[in-house]
Amino acid sequence: MARNETRGRDPALELWIVLARAADAVGRHARAQVARHGLADAEFGILEVLFHKGPLPVCEAQRRILLQSGSTAYVVDKLVRKRLVRRTPNPRDKRGTLLVLNPSGQALMRKIFPGHAAAIHRAMEGLTKSELMQAAELVRKLGLTAAATALDESPA
Repeated sequence: MARNETRGRDPALELWIVLARAADAVGRHARAQVARHGLADAEFGILEVLFHKGPLPVCEAQRRILLQSGSTAYVVDKLVRKRLVRRTPNPRDKRGTLLVLNPSGQALMRKIFPGHAAAIHRAMEGLTKSELMQAAELVRKLGLTAAATALDESPA
């Protein structure tokens, strides 16, 4: 790897640190806003993806919010107990289950999503719209490349 001689640091490692710190800083805004409504971050993630995408198979909701499978069952169980989400048979896959927002889940998301979006906007107000779009493009490119070149991390 080439080193950035002007700062004496490896640019890839420096970017990793900057991305992690930025994600944590923005995430604090989002988590604080969501916690005001008695929801954990993962609970909000499931509600948000169902709110925007509609009913989804459990595995698809899990993939979209980057949860481990054991965690997904726990989070969905909590949302079912709160009567915000229900499980229903998947008409396209008789072995599968769809997650569906209940009317109370829809109402909750209509109420709290605008505040969530505002918190994210406040967290990112240091960048112009053009810079936000450029950053999103670069980070997307980074993510796609990293996913395509990921090493198998399972033990041998």
